[in-house]
Amino acid sequence: MKSLLTILLSCLLSCSIWAVESVDINKASAEEMASALTGIGLSKAEMIVRYRDENGRFEHADELVNVKGIGLRTVDRNRDRIRVEGGAEPAGD
Repeated sequence: MKSLLTILLSCLLSCSIWAVESVDINKASAEEMASALTGIGLSKAEMIVRYRDENGRFEHADELVNVKGIGLRTVDRNRDRIRVEGGAEPAGD
């Protein structure tokens, strides 16, 4: 019984390692996005924040392709990590 519990605990711990960190692109800082998204370094993440500040909130993840240097392939690789909460609001809010 003890070995069964050990196996179950080990499995749970290893599964948590594979858990994907998600990030809300309407609220996250550049540092948070750079940390959570594959292929997005700090400079691209800063461009996302700048775009969001100038154009308002994102309605869906596909809008990230409007940010210079981010293509659909990058969006697709990160689709399971990207959250979009809040929808569009006028820039400056």
